[in-house]
Amino acid sequence: MTAPLAASAPVLTTAILVIDDELQIRRAVGTALQPLCNTVLEASSGAEGIDIAAAMHPGLIVLDLGLPDMAGIAVCEEVRRWSTVPIVVLSARHAEREKIDLLTAGADDYVTKPFSLAELVARVQAQLRRAALQGPHSVAQVFADGLTIDITHREVRRDGEIVRLTRIEWLLLHALVQSAGRTLTHQQLFDAVWARAYGNPQQYLRVHVTNLRRKVERMPATPRLIVTDPGVGYRFEVPEE
Repeated sequence: MTAPLAASAPVLTTAILVIDDELQIRRAVGTALQPLCNTVLEASSGAEGIDIAAAMHPGLIVLDLGLPDMAGIAVCEEVRRWSTVPIVVLSARHAEREKIDLLTAGADDYVTKPFSLAELVARVQAQLRRAALQGPHSVAQVFADGLTIDITHREVRRDGEIVRLTRIEWLLLHALVQSAGRTLTHQQLFDAVWARAYGNPQQYLRVHVTNLRRKVERMPATPRLIVTDPGVGYRFEVPEE
């Protein structure tokens, strides 16, 4: 874990909850995230974290998986029963299956230890901005890298020119945009687009995502908008201008 860059970000939420059994990590993460919120809340166990989340309604949760009393994924599942608060997971493990399970359980992002505090701050900022933009309603329009996506009218333009998408390509783009900044697993995208329980999600998606990138990316070979999370899925990013 390395030191964060100098913080200049505005306050984006009232409170952030850090759930980690290691005091040193809680304090380091809390200090790094302090510029983004009015209050940093701390919990040293899963049960304590759930209680604080229910009572204080933080704007985001940073959740460590290595808790002494319960599995991190269980905390995630419990919080997701009653809250849509963004959850960023910290883990010392690298298994793709674990990451897929966590994202399916409702985690919004995943940072592997050892991690850079600057990267964590950037990921937390992205989740808070996404949550603020979505609010209680779905995203209606997105502008990114010269691309305009009009969800209401099912229209995509690149530098003002209409981009013609197939039905499958539109459904993929729609699913990704509505969860911008969050990785959707292959299975989540497969379910959203094809709505069936058979077939190979990775195989189906690879072909259609490649075709979609050719139409919406400036440089499809080095995509900036539809980003691959290797072995896990895809996410839609809005690049910094």
